[in-house]
Amino acid sequence: MAAVSGSATTLSRGPRALRPGSSGAWWLAIRPRTLTASAAPIVLGTALAAADGRFRPALAVAALATAIALQVGSNLANDVFDFERGADGPDRVGPTRAAAAGLLSPRALRMATALAFAVAALFGLALVVAGGWPFALAGALAIGAAIAYTAGPWPLAYHGLGDAAAFVFFGLVAVGGSYAVQAEALPPRVLAAALPTALLVTAVLATNNLRDLDADSRAGKRTLAVRLGDRHARIYLEALLLSPHVVVSVLVALGVVPLAALVVWITAPLAFRIARSVRSERDPRGLDALLARCAGLHAVFTLLLAGASLA
Repeated sequence: MAAVSGSATTLSRGPRALRPGSSGAWWLAIRPRTLTASAAPIVLGTALAAADGRFRPALAVAALATAIALQVGSNLANDVFDFERGADGPDRVGPTRAAAAGLLSPRALRMATALAFAVAALFGLALVVAGGWPFALAGALAIGAAIAYTAGPWPLAYHGLGDAAAFVFFGLVAVGGSYAVQAEALPPRVLAAALPTALLVTAVLATNNLRDLDADSRAGKRTLAVRLGDRHARIYLEALLLSPHVVVSVLVALGVVPLAALVVWITAPLAFRIARSVRSERDPRGLDALLARCAGLHAVFTLLLAGASLA
C-alpha cells in the first residue's frame, strides 16, 4: 500500500480525484450515506417517547450523537480490519475503501476509530447519568459489538452473526434505548414497534453481503449470505424486505401502533421492486445499486412510522 503521508498519488472517485490523507478520503471512510441506518431508529424511539408525553430534547440529541458516533467508529474499524484480513481485495465491488485504496493508513484509521468511540462514550455519559447502569451496560455492549464486527479473534461478520448484531443494535437497542432514556421505562410495545425497522436495517446489511458473497467467500469471510448460499440468501433477503409492512399491519390490529402507521404501505411498491430485483439481479454492480435503494427504503419507512406515532 502506498504511504499516505507525502504521497502524490490520487484515486479517481466519480467526478473528483481523492488525495491520500485529504478530507475527502476521511469523508469516504466515514461513509456518511450509511448514517441514516443509525439516525432513523433514534428518531423513531424519540417519536414514541414524545407520543407518550416524555420527549426530552437534550437526551434525544445525546442518543442521536451516540448512535452516529458508534456507526462512524464501526465504519472506520470495518475499513481497516477488512483490509488487514484481505476481505477488501481488488475484485471487491462497491464503494472504495480508504485503507485498501491507500488513501488512509491503518494506523490513522485505528486512531480515528478510537476517537469516534470516545465521542460515543462522551455523549453516552449523558444517557448513563439519566438512565443509570443499564445504559452503561448497553453502551459497552454496543461499542464491543461495533469493534467485534470485523476485529478481534472472533469477528462477528466473519462468523455469520453480523445480521443478528444489526437487528439488535441498529433496531431494538436504538429504538428501545432512545425511548427508555427519555421515558424512564421500556414497555414491550416499544420493542414490538422497533421490529419493522430492525428487519429493514438487517435487509440493508443482507443486501451488502449478497453483493459481496463471492468476494467474501474467497477471503474466508463467512457472512450469513456465504453460509446460506446464493439461492437461500436471496430468499432470506426477500423476506426481510417484504415482512416489515405485514408486521406493521399486525401491530395496528393489536393496537400497538396507531392506525396512521399504515402510511408505511406507501413504500410497499418500492419494497416489492427491490425484492423482485434481488431475485433476478446477478451482477454485483447491480446489487450495489440496490443497496442504496434498500437504505432509502429503511430511512423513509422508519421516518414514516415515527411520524405516524405522533398522529
